[in-house]
Amino acid sequence: MITLNEWEQQGQYESIHGHQIFTRRGGETSAPVLLLIHGYPSASWDWEGMWQALTERYYVVTLDMLGFGFSDKPEEACYLIREQADIYEALLHQLDVHEYHILAHDYGDTVAQELLARQVDGNNYMNIASVCFLNGGLFPETHRPILIQKLLLSPLGPLVSKLINKQKFMGSLQRIFGPNTQPTPEVIDALWQLLTHNNGLAVMHRLINYIPQRQQYRERWVGAIIDSTIPVKLIAGAKDPISGQHMMDHYRKLIPNANVTEMPMLGHYPQIEDADAMTAAYLQFRDSSS
Repeated sequence: MITLNEWEQQGQYESIHGHQIFTRRGGETSAPVLLLIHGYPSASWDWEGMWQALTERYYVVTLDMLGFGFSDKPEEACYLIREQADIYEALLHQLDVHEYHILAHDYGDTVAQELLARQVDGNNYMNIASVCFLNGGLFPETHRPILIQKLLLSPLGPLVSKLINKQKFMGSLQRIFGPNTQPTPEVIDALWQLLTHNNGLAVMHRLINYIPQRQQYRERWVGAIIDSTIPVKLIAGAKDPISGQHMMDHYRKLIPNANVTEMPMLGHYPQIEDADAMTAAYLQFRDSSS
C-alpha cells in the first residue's frame, strides 16, 4: 500500500485557475495517457492500489479536485462539475496532452461525462480515446443517496458538515463497501485524513451539490454516453447500495451495445476493495478495444 505521506511526496502542487491543486503522474511520458478521476468525498489516493500496474502500461495523470484531498478547499466556491472538468483540461494542457483515456469513479464519473459531452459537442481540442466508468451516479434516476448525503443536501447541510466525526464516517463507508471487502483501519484512516485536510468538513455540504447538478444536466451527461463514438465501459461492484446492481441494469437498458463487467461481491469502492481484480478488468477492456 502506498501511504498518504508517500502519495503526497511523489506528487506536485500546481497553480490551476488560482488554486493550489495536488497532482500526481507516473509512468513513461511516451506511453498512452490515462487520466484517473476520483470520487466523493475522497481523493486521487483511491487509485493507489492500481497505480503500480497502470504506470507500467500508461503515462498516468491524476489530481485531487478542488475541495478534495490535498487540494485547496475554498469555503466560498460553488464546486460546479464543469469547473472540475476545466481543472483537468488545464492540467492536460500544461502537460501538452492531445489524446487520453479516462478511468473514473463516483463523482468522477460525472466529471468524465462532462468531458465526454464536450467532445461530442465538437469543442474539445483534446481527443478522449476511451472512457471506463466505475460505480457512480451516471443516471440521477438510479442514484440512491445514503442518509448523510441527504442531510448534507438539506438546509441543515452546513451544521451536518460540522457534526461528522470519524466514527460516523467509518459507519458510512462500511455500509457502502462489499460485505467481504470491508475497509481496513488503514483505509479508513487515510480517507478520513484526506477528508479533514485543509478544514475539508467545512465544504462537504457545498461539494454535495453535484447531485442536483446531475438532475439539471441529465440530458447532456447521459446523452454524452449514448452519443459517444469511442469505446465506453462500465465496471462496477454489484453490492453497492448507492449505484450497484440497479444502476448496471439501467445502464444496459439505456446505453446501446452496453459493455458492462459486473463485480458480484464488490461494493461502491471497487478499486480499493479489490485493486488487482479491477486492474485486470480495466486492462482487459483496453486490450479488447485497442
